[in-house]
Amino acid sequence: MSEPAAVARRTRDITSGLDPADLEGFYQDLHRHPELAFAEHRTAARLAMRLRAAGYEVTEGVGGTGVVGVLRNGDGPVVWLRADMDALPVPEATGLEYASTVDGVMHACGHDLHLTWLVAAAEALAAARETWSGTLVLVGQPAEEHGGGAAAMVADGIHERFPRPDALFGQHAVPGRAGLLSHTPGPIMSSCDDIEVVVHGLGGHGSRPESTVDPLVTAAYIVTRLQSVVSREIAAKDSAVLTVGRFHAGSQANIIPAEARLALSLRTRDAVVRARMLTAVRRIVTGECQTAGCPAPPEITVLDAYPTTVNDAALDAEIATVHRELFGADAVVDFGPAMGSEDFSLLAPPGVPYDYWFVTSTPPAVWDAVPGVELAEKIGRVPSNHSPLFAPDPAVLVPGARTLVSAALSRLTV
Repeated sequence: MSEPAAVARRTRDITSGLDPADLEGFYQDLHRHPELAFAEHRTAARLAMRLRAAGYEVTEGVGGTGVVGVLRNGDGPVVWLRADMDALPVPEATGLEYASTVDGVMHACGHDLHLTWLVAAAEALAAARETWSGTLVLVGQPAEEHGGGAAAMVADGIHERFPRPDALFGQHAVPGRAGLLSHTPGPIMSSCDDIEVVVHGLGGHGSRPESTVDPLVTAAYIVTRLQSVVSREIAAKDSAVLTVGRFHAGSQANIIPAEARLALSLRTRDAVVRARMLTAVRRIVTGECQTAGCPAPPEITVLDAYPTTVNDAALDAEIATVHRELFGADAVVDFGPAMGSEDFSLLAPPGVPYDYWFVTSTPPAVWDAVPGVELAEKIGRVPSNHSPLFAPDPAVLVPGARTLVSAALSRLTV
């Protein structure tokens, strides 16, 4: 690794020519035109166009809609930089001039910001290729929110078709007064399991419930009972979250439906805790259905799963030191492990170290307007990821590009 002070100095030189207006225009265009998981066709095309113009060999359609750009620049290490591309089925309520033009779809998690950071870093490093040697691989990943994007790229041969990385880097926008970077060595994000539950009842007329087996009532008991799993079955020293995010049953008031559907999200950091919670979910769902006399057993399907994201501790310490040199010691903090989840780590081949960090992005005016003194207290009161009000500060566009550039330069040969 190069000396942190030297990396910071080279990063400032290389990124001094970034055009904030150009980056903001690209970012706003992405924000206006969000696309859901595995449907990021326009977004992928925009990324591919910018990478080709910067001199990268570009492959489209990796894992569906993924984009991979490769810049070979002599002998040296191989560095991968990754950004996700998909938006969310969230109706936007920010009131921004560049708000989403797609009904019911919004970049509510900052992936438009992530992609702009990637493009800016790619262009800056390509323009300064005489200052480093090695190979850069830029990954535009589809379907992070869906949970299958990284796995789809791996299944499509990303590890075999492109230069094997010596290090993989990624970052994510989060709430917090714009200007901080959160580095956590070791576990930084939790595993996640999405679970679909179908409760089978016996439908009928709303006036004659005695002739039916009401799956809506049974599903309501399941939702209530599930709230006790974390509080009564998981030790206080362990971290876990169980959320019921969707409950669908029925079509109108006077019809008792034949089935009810639930969607659950389960977050854990420990394999034993994960297994215990999955067992509890199956036991509670099955038990409530048996108690209600359902005519058929429930369907319980574990769908997309995210692994735990575990930063290489030594690599994270190195990059955090570089970022302190670049932005100042007070700009780098450690929020600790988050209960959010990512499929980023799947892009690292076995044995390859990776580092993932958070970039706070709340506009100062929004941050200062909410009550509270402590960081955690205020973070809970500003619009967060997946909120229809989530609106990162465009002022983080250039700094976010510099974080990626500095990480890449820390590994590439001078």
